[in-house]
Amino acid sequence: EPRLRVIKKDGTREAYDRAKIRRGLMLALHRRPVPTERLDQILQEIEDELTDAYDVEIPSRAIGDLVMQKLRKEDQVAYVRFASVYRDFKDVSEFVQEVQPMLTQRAAGAATEKGKERSPSDNRPTGG
Repeated sequence: EPRLRVIKKDGTREAYDRAKIRRGLMLALHRRPVPTERLDQILQEIEDELTDAYDVEIPSRAIGDLVMQKLRKEDQVAYVRFASVYRDFKDVSEFVQEVQPMLTQRAAGAATEKGKERSPSDNRPTGG
């Protein structure tokens, strides 16, 4: 089985290092309510998807993007932590741009949930 290689942003190549990705996940998930077993599952999912999509060489961007995708589904705080390092935000506005879609999605989800809890008759204005 050929060893996987990572193509870094500057074009250099290095051996794929599972521990490096695990460290990134651990830092992002530090003190978050995600058990170690789940962290290991996420790591395995990432590796499985990478080996399915790439033969021998994997662009580092593909790894980072996949980690972000997994963290976004798992824990939004961990996602933002990882994104802030991975995307190298220069200022708060870049950070806000990254988080805004999640906030919008969350607000829309909360409105949808609220709507499910009420019957149509609950939408009448209250006197008062």
